Order: sequence, then C-alpha cells, then structure tokens
Amino acid sequence: MRKRRHRARLALAVAAATVLGAAGCDAGGSPAARGTGARAAEAPVWNRSPASIAAVGDSITRGFDACTVLSDCPEVSWATGSDAQVESLAVRLLGAEGAAGHSWNYAMTGARMADLSQQMADAASRDPELVTVMVGANDACRSSTRAMTPVAGFRADFEEALRTLRAAAPRAQVYVASVPNLKRLWEQGRGNPLGKEVWKLGICPSMLGDADDLGEAAEHRRDQVEDRVVAYNKVLEEVCAADRRCRFDGDAVYDYRFGTDQLSHWDWFHPSKDGQARLAAIAYRTVTAAGPAA
Repeated sequence: MRKRRHRARLALAVAAATVLGAAGCDAGGSPAARGTGARAAEAPVWNRSPASIAAVGDSITRGFDACTVLSDCPEVSWATGSDAQVESLAVRLLGAEGAAGHSWNYAMTGARMADLSQQMADAASRDPELVTVMVGANDACRSSTRAMTPVAGFRADFEEALRTLRAAAPRAQVYVASVPNLKRLWEQGRGNPLGKEVWKLGICPSMLGDADDLGEAAEHRRDQVEDRVVAYNKVLEEVCAADRRCRFDGDAVYDYRFGTDQLSHWDWFHPSKDGQARLAAIAYRTVTAAGPAA
C-alpha cells in the first residue's frame, strides 16, 4: 500500500512539474519573465503604453519632402517627430519630453524591404519597447514593373528582419503599417501640373510615369503595381500574425482615403505634415487598441 501511495505521489509530482515547466515559457517558446506564477500570468502580451519607440522604414518615416524640397524632415515624422501639428506616435504615447529622450528614427529615404534587417539591428541596440515599421513602397516604385521586388523575396526579407530584431530584442513589440495605395497617389496628384513635372524626375516611375497616359498598356502597368502592393500587404499581415508581439494595421494606411491636403506640395507623392498627422493617428489607434485590427 505504501509503495502504491509513493508511486501515486511521484506521478502527481511529475505531472505538476510538467505543467509548471510549460507555464515557464510564453507562446513564442522564450522563457517567461522570472517572478511569481500569478505575475507572469497577468503580464499582458501587448503593452498599450510602451515607454520607448524606435522607427524603421523608408522616406515616409523620414518626413521626406514634408518641409523642403528633396530633403528629409524627421521632426515631422509620424512615428518619432517633435512637430506639434503632427503629434507623432511617440509624442502621443510618451509626451513631448518623453519622446525627445526615448524615441529614435532609423528609417532611410529610398530603403526597401531588403534594407530592413540592418535597420532592425540598429533599432534593437536601443532596446525599445516598440518598433514601428513602414516599408514597401520603394519595392513597388521601381523603374519598371519587372524591377519590382518579387513577393517571395519581400516575404523572406521581412521574416529575416523580424528574426534580426528577435535575436537582440525578443520582447520588443512591433507595429507594422500597410503600404500606401500608390494608385490613389497617382489619381490624386496627376491633376497638378507642378506635381507631374516633379514626377518626371523619377519619382515612382512604375506607377507615376506617363501620368496622363490612359491607354491600355499604361493602365495595365498601374494595375500590376497596385496588385503587387496588395500582395505586399498580405505578406506583412501574415508574417506579423506569426509573431505574438506584432500588430499589423489591418490595411488602415492602404485604405485611408487621403486627398491632396495630405500630399507634399513639393512632389505630390510623399505625405505633407497633415498626411504625417493622419499616419500618426492610425498608428496610435492600432497600438492602443484593446486587440489587433480585425
């Protein structure tokens, strides 16, 4: 009888150890934070009030052409800028003083998805609680549709960028903005003669080239670019969904019905200050929402 009771207690102990061992890891397989079991259970996967922000991406996040022609203007960046009219995501979350000391902008004008891994490594060096991502327009904005980044390559580069971040900052949260609707940019800007002249300098030729050409070949070219943007956004959504500390905006940036007031009056393509403010508002809603975008 004593031997049976001993075996029963041993089995219960083994079962308890198995359960406790499973509780010591989060859904991603990484060790849970040390402390009481109750505290670990209460810790939210998504913190709606992160205390530091690092931004990665392309010219949009650098505020390109929002202040002066052909120049970055990071102070109006939707992600980390200090401009009061924009009220960036960092300012909305941290306040002006907090944003000044606890937000960093590693985006680069002209960057494509292939450049994101290095930016993630730079951002991770700050150990931020939140990393914002807006990239992909330059992968579609190429010299021709043939030169656009293949969807498979876009996916592989995004996955590699997230692995780079996770290796150095496993608990950092990630907000991913969708690629803007480039065809709407063409529709809104092509009515401005100055804008069309600037476009001829080489701004997004795959979409904006021959802006007044409404022929079948030109329309087919623009549709190809638009289809590629939609495919990129699907990749962003799927890869982000596989990471429990990542939130995609649910195509909110892509779906936003921006007008000419939200476009730079230098190039009628990049966001103006008003456009940057709209991007900041979309990001803030996504980051502070009770759950991921539907």
